[in-house]
Amino acid sequence: MQNSKAKILLAEDDLSLGYVIKDNLTEAGYEVILCPDGQTAIEKFDKDEFDICLLDVMMPNKDGFAVAKKIRQSSDLVPIIFLTAKSLEEDKIKGFLTGGDDYIIKPFSMQELLMRLDVFLRRSKKMYSEKTLTYDIGDLHFSYTNLKLTIGQEAFNLTQKEADLLKFLCEHSNRILKREEVLLNVWGKDDYFLGRSMDVFITKLRKYFKSDPKVNLETIHGVGFRFNIPLQVQ
Repeated sequence: MQNSKAKILLAEDDLSLGYVIKDNLTEAGYEVILCPDGQTAIEKFDKDEFDICLLDVMMPNKDGFAVAKKIRQSSDLVPIIFLTAKSLEEDKIKGFLTGGDDYIIKPFSMQELLMRLDVFLRRSKKMYSEKTLTYDIGDLHFSYTNLKLTIGQEAFNLTQKEADLLKFLCEHSNRILKREEVLLNVWGKDDYFLGRSMDVFITKLRKYFKSDPKVNLETIHGVGFRFNIPLQVQ
């Protein structure tokens, strides 16, 4: 399969479920390291390299949110998917704010999980194949490859999700983008809770753009956004 040998960190305290997931993913061609609690997952992540992390939210010895925060201190690149029995809005938003990229509500089908994994791993593979990818945004210089936004001597370090969103905006600047269009292309699906997460990242990007008044990320009410930047003179 396309993602054969991709290495997955799976943190799930329900070991019967954990082994079912591990066996299915192993059969699909993945290498899976199963951890019974959050602390063990953190220790495994610190000692090895993983292509993607599947984290149960409710776990002993550090929950999934705490594990995600720790992972994000070391890497902004590795995708994190939460496995949760909860459907509360607060938990989903908290998951995104702690560095999660997606969530799956239990019970879920293995086919759904495999599809989600494939989407994120194909995206990561494409990202790593792009050696140097940069954009000039007014007086700002954006290096997608290095996750960095600079203006003069000032530099901002971006998270991977901030960079993914900014890259999409740069590629479609000076035109109206529908909310669902941004969500589908950056997050992989149009979802209410992902939309709430997107609004948080939009606010973060706007703080960076204050360094150049010529750059404006405009909200088109009821529709979406328009990323207004000066046209480059040829």
